[in-house]
Amino acid sequence: MTSEEEIKKVHADGTHVIILGAGASIASTLRNPEKQRNSLPSMDNIIEVVGLENIIKNLPPELKRYKKKFETFYSKLSKKTEFIDIKIAIEERIWTYFKQLELPECPTIYDYLIMSLRPKDVIATFNWDPFLYLSYNRIGMFTKPPGILFLHGNVAIGYSEEDDCAGPAGWCSKSTGSHFNPTKLLYPIEIKDYNSDPFTKGQWEGLSHNLKIAERVTVFGYRAPKSDVEAMKLLRNAWGTPDQRDMEQFEIIDIRPEEEVKKSWKGFIHSHHYDYWNSFFDCSIALHPRRTIESYRHWARPLTLSEAFQEGNNVPENFSTFEEMWKWYAPLIEAEKEFYQKLDKK
Repeated sequence: MTSEEEIKKVHADGTHVIILGAGASIASTLRNPEKQRNSLPSMDNIIEVVGLENIIKNLPPELKRYKKKFETFYSKLSKKTEFIDIKIAIEERIWTYFKQLELPECPTIYDYLIMSLRPKDVIATFNWDPFLYLSYNRIGMFTKPPGILFLHGNVAIGYSEEDDCAGPAGWCSKSTGSHFNPTKLLYPIEIKDYNSDPFTKGQWEGLSHNLKIAERVTVFGYRAPKSDVEAMKLLRNAWGTPDQRDMEQFEIIDIRPEEEVKKSWKGFIHSHHYDYWNSFFDCSIALHPRRTIESYRHWARPLTLSEAFQEGNNVPENFSTFEEMWKWYAPLIEAEKEFYQKLDKK
């Protein structure tokens, strides 16, 4: 299958689910630095990067010894009622730091990601930073983006319990005038209960539904930590066992060694039905933009021998403006419009 043939080959169904961890945002800022050159922290260095040292300086050594493992540190701190003021100060400092982050003016990995998917696909992120939401808005000026879900809350997203809906944090609902209050970011890792918060409960329900029907899953920069027991339990319940997913493809983008990564996800991968990459631009989304499901179906279930071989349609890595990006993606989007117009006439 040539690039031209791939562009014209459009199916109406099939869902691709993408799960993002901190590694995805870090990769994006390494390629295109944050607008003000702010660093994006990981759980290993968040205390130093965000500037929490002065807040935690008077805590006892038995707590500070965990500062390189922030989720463990926060979980243990949450149990100490005498340090409630410090806990609140940490939460406020983290929210303020992440809220200030901005995307650069040029296309980033998040822009490539969103532009390379279709409305039937879903991106779920564990990240607090606003990059996915900001990219979602600016790509939305060109085409309808995929669905997005925020599994651990997000500084850009608020929630109105009165309306049971989400919107930009700090804004008001058009229907009732109620505020979209900031979503919860931090949970003690030992007692994470996503069902206790209506916003996160809805986000996980959305991911669960889409994982059950997904034909392709890409995990980008999420380490599947053993400590995140509740999250991994919910993911396993939605995905099922490897034997139940013997026709789906599981894809991982990670900088860790392949065997280590594969071990982290062994409960999700059926036999050889996985791909491992170190870079976003090597994965199926960049090789078959907006056609990831079509390309997999032709590879896994070709009607003829020739259909099993695909040239691919690699997206260029060097767009300097959104006009250049839009011009390249336009034939793909036009082919989709033509397909759906013909479908509507039937």
